[in-house]
Amino acid sequence: MKIYTKTGDKGLTSLIGGSRVPKNHIRIDAYGTVDELNSYIGLIRDQINNENEALILKEIQDRLFTIGAVLAAEPEKSKTKLPDLLVSDIELLETQMDLINTYLPPLKHFVLPGGNVLASHCHIARCVCRRAERAVVSLAQQNEIEDKVIIYLNRLSDYLFTLSRKIIFDNKNPENIWIPRI
Repeated sequence: MKIYTKTGDKGLTSLIGGSRVPKNHIRIDAYGTVDELNSYIGLIRDQINNENEALILKEIQDRLFTIGAVLAAEPEKSKTKLPDLLVSDIELLETQMDLINTYLPPLKHFVLPGGNVLASHCHIARCVCRRAERAVVSLAQQNEIEDKVIIYLNRLSDYLFTLSRKIIFDNKNPENIWIPRI
């Protein structure tokens, strides 16, 4: 099987369901940004030393693939059975954040991105996640999108922020707090 098909050479791509749309269509932007996020999560997972966190990140990558499939499909035209995003997927992120926050110092300031390379990657992924969320919200204004997709992306950005703080804490790096000049 060849990787290249040449079917996209004129700037169109196929959705699950058969329709062809321009590659700059909001739907393509949404699932393309989710794919970019998934790549950043993979980069973080490759550098993390905690086996449990690596497994959580692998689960997140799987859920992002699910979201990508959902966003790439036209529900009214596709007969393809797609994987489900579940409420328990959102709850996993919330549970992990609650667990991490039990031993992190209370957040009293805004935190600037940085502190160490891995935490910085978490912040970049968080920003990409927020961009993906914005793209999906835009798509949802034109097409029916399950609420769970937007909720999951929203929680995931929070999880990535929390994970960045945990990485800083675990490595005994000082948190890069923002003290506004007033």
